[in-house]
Amino acid sequence: MKLHDLKPNDGATKKRKRVGRGISAGQGKTAGRGTKGQGARSGQGGRLYHQGGNLPFFRRLPFQRGFTPINRIEYNEVNLDQLEKFDANAKVSPETLDSARLLRDPKKPVVLLGRGDISVPLEVTVHRITVGARQKIEAAGGKVEILPR
Repeated sequence: MKLHDLKPNDGATKKRKRVGRGISAGQGKTAGRGTKGQGARSGQGGRLYHQGGNLPFFRRLPFQRGFTPINRIEYNEVNLDQLEKFDANAKVSPETLDSARLLRDPKKPVVLLGRGDISVPLEVTVHRITVGARQKIEAAGGKVEILPR
């Protein structure tokens, strides 16, 4: 097989429509452009985004910059100062945080933030933790375990 033997599969290509070649060809006279008006004339056919006097679509949209990522993960945020109510060597997990009414939405993962200090050792199991929060928990004698999302 050589390059000049190659041809597209049957039905993969169509013959182009030759417009304006007489009434017997099916696309004669106005050549599919209708009668009169901006679309019937030769040339560019109007400005981009022009909508014939209506307020253009891009001006009807709210003034929003950027975009919202569709796969963003929203976390329940818990700070260290909220863990002071737990006893020493207590196991802190998303379930215990939910029973202590510290989570907004139990279905979302939990992130532990470093605001405040902690004085009792805790065994913390969360989905994400900041570096500062981990250092404070380990300095108090506790342990940190990360859950998969």
